[in-house]
Amino acid sequence: MECSIATWNVNSVKARLSHLLDWLKNSRPDIVLLQELKCVDDAFPAMEIEELGYNIAVHGQKTYNGVAILSKFPLEDVRKGLPGDDTDEQARYIEAVASFSGHAVRVASVYVPNGQTADSDKFQYKLRFLNRLVTHSKTLVEYQEMLVIGGDYNIAPSDADVHNPKAWEGSVLTNDDVRRQFRRLCNTGLFDAFRLLHPDATENHFSWWDYRAGAFARNDGLRIDHLMLSSIASDKLVSCEVAKDVRALEKASDHAPVVASFKL
Repeated sequence: MECSIATWNVNSVKARLSHLLDWLKNSRPDIVLLQELKCVDDAFPAMEIEELGYNIAVHGQKTYNGVAILSKFPLEDVRKGLPGDDTDEQARYIEAVASFSGHAVRVASVYVPNGQTADSDKFQYKLRFLNRLVTHSKTLVEYQEMLVIGGDYNIAPSDADVHNPKAWEGSVLTNDDVRRQFRRLCNTGLFDAFRLLHPDATENHFSWWDYRAGAFARNDGLRIDHLMLSSIASDKLVSCEVAKDVRALEKASDHAPVVASFKL
């Protein structure tokens, strides 16, 4: 039995609903981790997605952020919000356990803050958020479960994940501080699914392209959307690819889905 798990920053689920529904119908992923919904829970298009056979867990927010889990399997133990700061009202994290055919996988959808500029308060919030994510990941890894934390991390882990590293040097996506936090996340016992199977890839693996200056046509992108796996999940990994064709659609999200398959 194989199970496919995808992560996708849809950049407004309302604006991208037709693309999302078509992709779900055609690609039929088992579990989808969505980010940047830009809507409250009640405005999420649950009926249309449930008609395709998905169970849904949503943590929405008006106008900004918002994350969701879509699963063909029942969802249990749903957690909304990243532990560590009870005052944080931004909807950037949701976690649940999907159970099926005697198997279970804990999945989380995470939308790490962009950070705006390296000298801004928003960048400091990004670093604090990543600290909390590292702390929570340590706890989850200790469960010794099949675990997948997927999402828009807003971090290109190395220059190999950037089309033009010089142009992005020191940015909030490639800054040494955020790359250090990504390495800390890996040191909790998580593995970057794409790099496990494509350790030397330097082109045609990007997941985000700016809307401006024809970046997609020039493939001037970055790999900032990741599926991070526990050791148990990584042992079952058989493929991980970027669905770049979805980014080529008219009025597409600026992100493409990243899809991994696991042999159970």
